[in-house]
Amino acid sequence: MSHRVETISNEVLTLEVLPDLGASVLGLRAASGRPVMRAVDPATVETSSQAASFTLLPYSNRLRDARFTFGGREIRLRVTTRDGLTQHGDVRNRPWHVTRVSDAHLRCEFDSRTFPDINWPWAFTAVVEYRLHGPHFDTTVVLTNADTAEMPAGLGLHPYFTRRQDGEDPRLTFDAALTYDTDERSLPTQEARPVHPEEDYRAGSVVGSRTVDRVYTAWDGIARLDWEDRSLILTADPVYSHLVVFTAPDGSLALEPVSHATDAFNLAARGVGGVDMRTLAPGQSLAGTARVTLEGNW
Repeated sequence: MSHRVETISNEVLTLEVLPDLGASVLGLRAASGRPVMRAVDPATVETSSQAASFTLLPYSNRLRDARFTFGGREIRLRVTTRDGLTQHGDVRNRPWHVTRVSDAHLRCEFDSRTFPDINWPWAFTAVVEYRLHGPHFDTTVVLTNADTAEMPAGLGLHPYFTRRQDGEDPRLTFDAALTYDTDERSLPTQEARPVHPEEDYRAGSVVGSRTVDRVYTAWDGIARLDWEDRSLILTADPVYSHLVVFTAPDGSLALEPVSHATDAFNLAARGVGGVDMRTLAPGQSLAGTARVTLEGNW
C-alpha cells in the first residue's frame, strides 16, 4: 500500500513520517544508511503496528474489556483486539494535519472532533513534533482536553529499535526498580512490586532469546542499548513515569515511554496506587518529550 511520506533530515539522521497513518514513523536511519528504528518496507505498511514507531493517545496500552469507570459513570469503548480489549488509543491509524517547520522539524496536528467515529467520549486535540539536531531525535507530544468536562488522559510512544546489528545483540540498561504482575491478557493485577533478578536491567543485560512483555515503573527516564562500537540512548521527560519493554516477533525491541501503567484507569478506580492516572480539566494539556541519541560508529 502506498502512503504519503514526509521526510526531514540533517547531517546525521533521516526521519520518514506517515502523516495519513497516525503521523507514525516509517523509518529513522543514520547517515550511513544503518536503521536506528526497525527497517520497514513501505509497500507492506497497512497499519501503524507495521511502522517503526507510533503515538499512543489519549491513553497508552490496554484497557480491560474496553471499559472503565470515571466520574461516577461507566465508559464503554469499542473492542479493538481479539481478546476483548481496546488498545493504544485512537489516533495511530488516522490522518494528521502536517505543518513543515523546517528541513529538520515537522509538526503534526490532530483534532478528534474531525472524526465522528472516534473511540473516545471526550473531545481532544493533539500535537506531535519531530526534531532532528546533531545526533539527537526528539519527539514532543501534547494532548489537550478540548471538551467541556474533565477527562482521564495519558500518552506514550511505541518505537521499535533494531536489535541485532552485524550479528550482535545489544546490552539493554535502564534503572527501574518496580514492575507489575500481569494476567493472561498482559493486564496488571495489582500494584507494582520490586523487580526480580531476571527482570532487573539496572546493571545491564543482553535480552538474547528471552521473550519480554513487561511494564516497569520507578524509572529514571533513561534506557540505553550498547553494541561493541555504537550506542543508542533513550531519554524521556518525567511525565513518562513508566517504560514498556517488548520483544517483538520480528526481532526488534520496543522501548515505550508511557505516562501511566497499563489499564491505569481501571486500576485507579480500584484504589491501586502508583499507576499515574491523570485527569485534564477543559483546556488543560499533558505533554512530554522523548529523545533518541546516537553515539559511536553509526
